[in-house]
Amino acid sequence: MEDLDLSRSEIVFIEPLTVRIPTAVELTGLSRSRIYELIVSGDLEVVKVGRSTLVLYTSLKALVGR
Repeated sequence: MEDLDLSRSEIVFIEPLTVRIPTAVELTGLSRSRIYELIVSGDLEVVKVGRSTLVLYTSLKALVGR
């Protein structure tokens, strides 16, 4: 097994492709109702997978960056 050189370690953040509604609420500080309003208005892009609603992370970043 290879030894890890902790002196050269880097923290890498991998952005998720999508997040669930509760995570979108946490990340933005907006209410659950407001998140759904933004989805209906088309300001947030979502993907439905079965019964789950997944918000595109890039869409959240664009919303916060406005």
